[in-house]
Amino acid sequence: MIRIAYSALFIVLQPFIVLRMLLRSRRAPAYRERLAERFGFFTAPDDVRPCIWIHAVSLGETLAARPLIERVLEQYSDHRVVITTTTPTGSAQVGRLFGDRVFHVYAPWDTPGAVKRFLRRANPQLLVLMETELWPNLLHYTRRSGCKALLANARLSAKSAAGYARVPRTTRAMLEALDWVGVQSAADADRFVQLGLDPGRLQVTGSIKFDVQLDEKIRARVQGLREQWAVSERPVIIFASTHEGEEQLALSAFANLRGQYPNALLMLAPRHPERFETVYELCLGTGLRIARRSRADAVDTNTDLLLLDSLGELSQLFGVADVAVIGGSFIERGGHNPLEAAAWGIPVLCGASMFNFEDITARLTEAGGLCRCANEAELIAQLELLVSQENEKRRRGAAALAVMESNRGALNALFSGFQGLLGGHS
Repeated sequence: MIRIAYSALFIVLQPFIVLRMLLRSRRAPAYRERLAERFGFFTAPDDVRPCIWIHAVSLGETLAARPLIERVLEQYSDHRVVITTTTPTGSAQVGRLFGDRVFHVYAPWDTPGAVKRFLRRANPQLLVLMETELWPNLLHYTRRSGCKALLANARLSAKSAAGYARVPRTTRAMLEALDWVGVQSAADADRFVQLGLDPGRLQVTGSIKFDVQLDEKIRARVQGLREQWAVSERPVIIFASTHEGEEQLALSAFANLRGQYPNALLMLAPRHPERFETVYELCLGTGLRIARRSRADAVDTNTDLLLLDSLGELSQLFGVADVAVIGGSFIERGGHNPLEAAAWGIPVLCGASMFNFEDITARLTEAGGLCRCANEAELIAQLELLVSQENEKRRRGAAALAVMESNRGALNALFSGFQGLLGGHS
């Protein structure tokens, strides 16, 4: 009964959801495109091979899923792979990473009609959900269709667990629809079990984000940018995945740093593309000499600020920086993935709100590779310390990289769970 009431409410709210997307599309036009796919209407590929469906919400989840998807494409070449996302940034990233090796379509909204239309067209044998994408109708009808479901790289903060606990019957029904769950940490596992997940279908795999590898091609490209931008003799700070209110913090902290290091370069990366222009206008008011990545503006020793208003490059551009500051953590958003910076062996700073990555943050903090800053004053102090003391910067960067290296292995564990549901690889 609860799922039926939920479905009815979702259907009633759909016109408002569409309106919100159309309003959002004024700044990000891609939100108005391919709307029919959200209702489950699309033309499926003319491909009779059995289907593996992988759902990665947005850009970050798509990047995290990349190692798993690459292994699936390699070892299950007799299957077709359908990848769904909910955001245009995720869609664009799928295209960049996998091209026509996969079929991308937007995930259906969680109504019975949209989900059933999607399942009829895609006809998947196995659904892989990245992180914690639990939707009542999606899981109900996927199970009813005979498709198995795997939750990969799952995480569940105390705040999210409390929310699910308020609807115990719905939560238990969703968890019962999952055939196997790979969680990032023991704390995540405990929360899932407390909500009703059968411990026999649960494994602590660690985070697949630790398994991201930087190949020589990527390293060579980044080294080329460092030489082209002439940054070897100047401190470079990257403030990544910022939300509203955090750009002001970044600009203020950077202005303070420039008092002692006037040749410093700030790379500023807003989280959402629809805010690129707003952030650019904010930066113009500082009097700094600004280059925009989206316009391929020249970056030289006279550039003060590089606005990273492009898509799909952030994980690589950490390699240009000396210090990384993670956005979404100086406001109550739970932070973003610090491992993309740690993979380059650079020290990481963040704010107090990192509940989306609490286990990863704790590991990096304990090792000495990450420092939380409670306010702007602490952030400024840490930036000054790391810029002025090369040995400390190197020590922290090496500690962050060591955490990456010592926690690899989630990919193999996840793939074992995958094979257990789908059968041996081809």
